[in-house]
Amino acid sequence: MVDTPKCLEFCKPARPAGSVAAVALPLLLTIHASGGIETTIDSENTDRAAAVRLALATFPEGTARRVVVIAAGKEDRGPSAGPARPAPAEGPKPQSSATPTLESRLMPLIAAHKGKVAVAVLHLDTGESFRYHASEVMPTASLIKFPVMIEAYRQAAAKQVDLDATLTLKKSDKVPGSGVLTYHFSDGATFKLRDAVRLMIAFSDNTATNLVLDAIGIGATAATMEMLGYPNTKIHAKVFRRDTSVFPERSKQFGLGSTTPDEMIKLCAAVYRKQLVSPAACEEMLGHLRACEDKDKFPRFLPPQTKVAFKTGSLDETRTAAGIIECPGGPVAVCVMSCQNQDKRWVPDNAGNRLCAEIARAVYDHFDRSAAADAKAKKTAENRP
Repeated sequence: MVDTPKCLEFCKPARPAGSVAAVALPLLLTIHASGGIETTIDSENTDRAAAVRLALATFPEGTARRVVVIAAGKEDRGPSAGPARPAPAEGPKPQSSATPTLESRLMPLIAAHKGKVAVAVLHLDTGESFRYHASEVMPTASLIKFPVMIEAYRQAAAKQVDLDATLTLKKSDKVPGSGVLTYHFSDGATFKLRDAVRLMIAFSDNTATNLVLDAIGIGATAATMEMLGYPNTKIHAKVFRRDTSVFPERSKQFGLGSTTPDEMIKLCAAVYRKQLVSPAACEEMLGHLRACEDKDKFPRFLPPQTKVAFKTGSLDETRTAAGIIECPGGPVAVCVMSCQNQDKRWVPDNAGNRLCAEIARAVYDHFDRSAAADAKAKKTAENRP
């Protein structure tokens, strides 16, 4: 309902009338109104009734209203300011014609996550990239098993280990957590070191990882990574065997392993480009990575049949993933790392899992659009006379 006229307050300062009153009134209303107004102002006269109509037009229908009119002193006469009318309702804002960037696609996802995040993205053909805290050292969880695989193949090429050597599973080897050996294989089961490597990557098998580390040495991965230019990439100890740590202080700070998104995408790129160990070794390693069973992270929102070679990691407060996504516009190395996460649930819809999945899809869409634009430009060029 509307307040009665007695609630209106008028102020008539003793000064000449003129344009001051006509201009000051709409400015004052504009400051306090929630919506816009449209009217025509006569700069030579003061019309209180028109001013009231102008003010009331700015309020939603059916609400209590209180209006204060400030005039510059002339009699309440003269031509009306014209009927005040509400401004047209604001419709949908036009979409920006600017092409979305990786930053505009990824930053809202990162900003919405409740935890510490670091991300790196690199298109392997064009060099287009995105980095967010990409040089910051982060806990890896099981993602560190990816560099362990690289070291196993390096040692095999150097004849330091034999990937076809037979391993025998003992009860004392079994540790909890992810994998199949502890829960589905009997004591005394035998298999090749190569199979242990595959289990370590495809199923993130903790027992298999420790068997691989027994073969290659715990500190060897960090030493090789440093030699190759990845000084922050280290596995600290055997899984669930903190007493074996070769980096005790880093174990306390980061747990099983540590790295940066920058170093992970460079390693992914090197394997994809077949620049590590040998082309045959890289092809076999890519096969292990493409067999990764974790569908809650990168593959979750990607179109079916999208090729993804990747490794992931999960702990209560940590979710990580790194690998190569083969987008329509070309291969892209992606690493997403989060820790200190508020969501500690062990469910597919964990926020850290979703962050990995949503970033993967955003990257895919970005380079899908790029591919479409390139194809259109190529077709246009071909059709030119």
